[in-house]
Order: sequence, then C-alpha cells, then structure tokens
Amino acid sequence: MDWLGGQGMRFSVAELESAAALVHGQMSPTPQYHWPGLSAATGAEVWVKHENHAPTGAFKVRGGITFMDWLRREHPDSPGICTATRGNHGQSQARAATAAGLRALVYVPQGNSVEKNAAMRGYGAELVEFGEDFDTAKVEAMRVAGAEGLSVVPPFHRELVRGVATYGYELFSALKDLDTVYVPIGCGSGICGTILARDAFGLKTEVVGVVSDRAQTAKLSYEAGAMVETNSARTFADGMAVRVPVKEAFDIYGRGAARIVSVSEEEIADAMRLYYTATHNLAEGAGAAPLAALMQERERMAGKKVGVILSGGNIDMGWFRTVLEGGVPAV
Repeated sequence: MDWLGGQGMRFSVAELESAAALVHGQMSPTPQYHWPGLSAATGAEVWVKHENHAPTGAFKVRGGITFMDWLRREHPDSPGICTATRGNHGQSQARAATAAGLRALVYVPQGNSVEKNAAMRGYGAELVEFGEDFDTAKVEAMRVAGAEGLSVVPPFHRELVRGVATYGYELFSALKDLDTVYVPIGCGSGICGTILARDAFGLKTEVVGVVSDRAQTAKLSYEAGAMVETNSARTFADGMAVRVPVKEAFDIYGRGAARIVSVSEEEIADAMRLYYTATHNLAEGAGAAPLAALMQERERMAGKKVGVILSGGNIDMGWFRTVLEGGVPAV
C-alpha cells in the first residue's frame, strides 16, 4: 500500500473538483446551514456543515468512495481490504468495498459501539473485536492484512484524504468569508482535508482542531512540534479516541492549524444537547466537539463568522439518552 507523507500533500482546486464529481456520483453534497439558536448561544454567526446528513451518517463515507476508486484502478487484483476503526471509517470502507465486490475485514476494539458495529456488518463488514483500544486494533489489522494478502486501508492516505476534503471543498465554495472553522481530530483526515481545501482556494480562514481532554495526542504533538503518544484515550467521543498520532496527518495540521483546543466530556455533552434543542440534529461526541470548542471560545469568536463541522451523528441510543437526561456517558 502506498503512503505519502503529509509534508508533500497538496490538492489543486481541479483535483478537488474531480474528487467531488466522484463523490457526488454516490451522494448529494451535504448542506451548510446558519442556525440562529447556535448564534444566540455563542455570540458568533454559526454555520454548521452537516456531515451527519451523509450516507452512513458521517463524513468518512467520502474517503471510502475515492479510496476504493483508487484501489480498483491501481490494485485491480486485490481480493479485499483490511482496516481498523471505531465505526465511521469502517462503515465507509465496508460500504465501498462491498459495492466493489471485495472482502471487507474490519477490526474494532473490544467494547466498541454496539450500533456502529451493527451498521458496519450491515454494510458487509467481517467484524473482529480485538484489543482494548483503537490503536491496538490497528496494529492487529495491519498484521492480519499482510498475512491474508489484503490491501491495508490506513487511517491516512492521499486518496482517502482527497475524498474527505470534498466537504471542505463544498463548504468553502459556498462560504469563502468564514473567519474560523472548528474541526474534530481523531487520526486527522478531517482536519487535514479542511486545511488542504482551504489552501487550494487560497483563503485566510483559520482552521482550529478539537480534541477530547482525555485523548490529547494531536494537541500535545501540535504544541511540542513533535509526535507525542498518550497512555490512554478513554472518551465517549469515540471518533477522537486515539492514543498514537499519525505522522502524515501531523505534518499537515502541525503547520496548517491555527491552534488545537481540548474540550471536556461535560462540554461535549452540553454541545450535543445544544445541537438537539437549537437544531434538532443528532450529533455524536466527536461531531459535537467543534461546537463545544466554539462555546469555550465564545468571547474570542464574538461577532465572527464561524463554521463548525458536525462530522457525524452515530451514537448509541443508551449514551444519547444519558446525554439528554443531563449526564455524561461512562466509558
């Protein structure tokens, strides 16, 4: 499997246009809406990029479309793919691989989201639970892929990121005057796609990364200027539950992000409730984290035009019930 370091990754507007054409062959562009209730709560003019409206309910579906197109062209004899996930990436890859007639072997950590697991199986994944967290499952997935002759789908790859960047292409095509965009960070494809789309358009919009204060590897790495692993990443915002930074992603957000903000479990839950009451949209933990960061920085952002990426809406019903009752899901 080809890898490309983030320092060498650039996209032209034409490359993003071609990726968008491919993606839009399977899904409609997601909307970006201005919500007065969110503006009233934060003091900013808030625009939400609704990746929760995408097929699979999350932005990752875009990368599955472009990655699978690349794989079928460059490795036509591949019998299938193997990857690791907490859920949204796995749904994307299983959906794309199954549609292409390929095997989709997907590793998740033990105790992973029941409903995300069911969704991945629904898209055709052979699901294996292994290890205590995503990073442990990822190591095993890479080993098994080699042993079984399957194509590795890493968490970061140029063709995967090019697909993910199409949400940034849509957002910046519609709103070229955003002061700031807040983006959650797990392995980093989302923030990197946003940065690369901004750079392709030559815009001055600041891109702010958001992590859980219980999974701070990206923030610590950004601030140290070097890769920093953490000992754990136990957050109910499972899309951000990463211990080990991805160098290719760090090479991009390390130079392209304005800053990285950490938010608490309580702040994420508050943002989920605000999304529901102000917009009646369901946001999973990682999807709500950008709004949580904006709420934390409301004084700094007062009066500005701000985008927040609602990256996904896939959360188990039991956890969401806990949130709506005013609590924080325990992990």
